Amino acid sequence: MSILVGKDTKLLVQGITGGAGSFHAKQMIEYGTSVVAGVTPTRGGEVFEHATSVGTVKVPVFDTVAQAAKSTGANASVIFVPPPGAADAILEALDADIDLVVCITEGIPVVDMLGVRRVLEAKQAARRSKGKNIPRLIGPNCPGVITPGACKIGIMPGHIHKPGHVGVVSRSGTLTYEAVGQLTALGIGQSTCVGIGGDPVSGMDFIDVLELFQADPDTHGVIMIGEIGGGAEERAAAFIKEKMTKPVAGFIAGTTAPPGKRMGHAGAIISGGQGTAAAKIDALTKAGAKVAPTPSHMATTLQSMMK
Repeated sequence: MSILVGKDTKLLVQGITGGAGSFHAKQMIEYGTSVVAGVTPTRGGEVFEHATSVGTVKVPVFDTVAQAAKSTGANASVIFVPPPGAADAILEALDADIDLVVCITEGIPVVDMLGVRRVLEAKQAARRSKGKNIPRLIGPNCPGVITPGACKIGIMPGHIHKPGHVGVVSRSGTLTYEAVGQLTALGIGQSTCVGIGGDPVSGMDFIDVLELFQADPDTHGVIMIGEIGGGAEERAAAFIKEKMTKPVAGFIAGTTAPPGKRMGHAGAIISGGQGTAAAKIDALTKAGAKVAPTPSHMATTLQSMMK
């Protein structure tokens, strides 16, 4: 098993005719992801083609997400739309009742994402009250999600992943790849890897993903990668202490970052003494997680907990 995506995922690509959307759509097709539709306003009726070793894949392009979902049964969307229109692209996917929306776009204004967040929470509450599966958003400003050997949605290098039983969740795309590379080098495969992104207002957070990993019988341990800024890691630590029965290894980036200076992601800033690496490491350690001292020790730290 896995979480969020798998062989039954049917993906549509918003912005498939753009440079980034076109390139990564081809990469996802090459990996084996079922890309069933593309969406670009005014380009409906075109066909996106990609020649693979087993033949040419032809993906129909639609003007709207609603049209694409109705015609193809798409249940997931990945967004490669420039920042000015990306929030509207997320809202369009949510309005079309897409189960999983993955937004890769970086630089979306915070005020735009605040509006998205309100709509997302309202839709989740409405679906939950009816006993239905809730829509989920990953990102923005994230690498995406991958279940190795089954489905890749995003920009991560597929070749470093190996099917297995370790879940990875991270605010940093680069550190996700580093952790995965280390795990694979040790012969340890991954169940699903989720890059939740580093923006201050986003979709799924650590707790949302940890809850799914805890419930997944095929995930036997988790690597959680955080960074300075915000309180998501401290909240995750409380969840780990109360709910997680599986080993969790952590790493917190930004131990030497000066207060008041943004480091990398928009949300990676220590403000008013809050969100320091030391506080996050302390919270995770007290919760029973084992925190790697350096990025190069992430996989071996979890390995030591699973023996």
